[in-house]
Amino acid sequence: MTTAIETAPQDPRLHGFLPPRTPVRTMIGTWVRLDALAAEAAAAADRDAARELVERAARDGDLAALRVRVSRLSPRNAEAAGMRVAVIAAACGWAHLDPDAPASGQDADAAFLDLWAAVAHRLDRPHFVALPTLALLNWGPARKPRRQIPIDQLARTEELVPVVRWSADEQRLSRLDHLMLAATRLEAHGIWLFRLADTLAEDGPQAATATALRRLTRIQHTLRAQLHAEQSTLELAPSTPQQRAVLTALAADGRGHGPVGRSGTGLPGALEPPVLQAAEAVLGMGARRLGEGGRQLVRRHLPAPQRAWLTAMDRHCAPVRTLAHRGGSASMAYREAQESLIALRHAYAGLLRTAAEPQVPAARLGAAA
Repeated sequence: MTTAIETAPQDPRLHGFLPPRTPVRTMIGTWVRLDALAAEAAAAADRDAARELVERAARDGDLAALRVRVSRLSPRNAEAAGMRVAVIAAACGWAHLDPDAPASGQDADAAFLDLWAAVAHRLDRPHFVALPTLALLNWGPARKPRRQIPIDQLARTEELVPVVRWSADEQRLSRLDHLMLAATRLEAHGIWLFRLADTLAEDGPQAATATALRRLTRIQHTLRAQLHAEQSTLELAPSTPQQRAVLTALAADGRGHGPVGRSGTGLPGALEPPVLQAAEAVLGMGARRLGEGGRQLVRRHLPAPQRAWLTAMDRHCAPVRTLAHRGGSASMAYREAQESLIALRHAYAGLLRTAAEPQVPAARLGAAA
């Protein structure tokens, strides 16, 4: 079947925007040092401690040694290196920086900027420090599957564990860990949304459109229920000022799209799950909210093929969006789909608010129990 959208090599209908294979658990050779540095930076007590770790690695020549080996990375290992660089940049409070910008050298370690810029060039992805980057490449199955199963299927059926933890090994997973796990599960369960989006883009406003939109609404309701189920786990997880600072820094990287979780319709681009961006591309809500420049800003953290897929979805779903001005069952189904997306975004924003709040006092935990 020929679709209206030229799909990228990684077809979002198959795996969403999750990688088709499980994330790289441990890097080998010289890259072991990047593994260790990312883990140490994520568990650092504060931003200054994380920056000291980076400066020490630069003095020891570790970062320079990695820089010259970036071009030799396979695509899968380049994504793995990018995730770890993103962790370090976020932990150090550098999420807002463009590693190639001259002013960045005043704020960040020069050797780390060189490595960051080289990895960004290798990925063809200059702005990859975002919650989806940290989440979608950072969670794999606790037990190794007996056969090669896509990560989206494993995320729906298996227990997942982080590659890089934002809490020490001996401690429980933090709120930031659980938030990123929720983002990964949201993407895994949202694959049906990607498939429906492609169907709507292909068919346009035809007789079956109302049915497809009602299915889209049901999927969004299911995703919302899933996020509500994650809420209690997130509330009871430990939280530190450093982890909250990381989330605040990622929100600030959205370039002025509102504070963390203040509304369900103003998420910063660096916090926006790709599955929500796909739903917005179909329903046109992002177009009204952001405009062309805003859409590019929200999507700048995604790989180029994924950005292209969303842009194509904007274009090919334009006829569906004309339903807003018509009557009948299809128009009603379209409005219901929009309302369900708003509710889903509010649920995700609620998770962000919880993750950004201080630790729940032990007395309150005892009372809740």
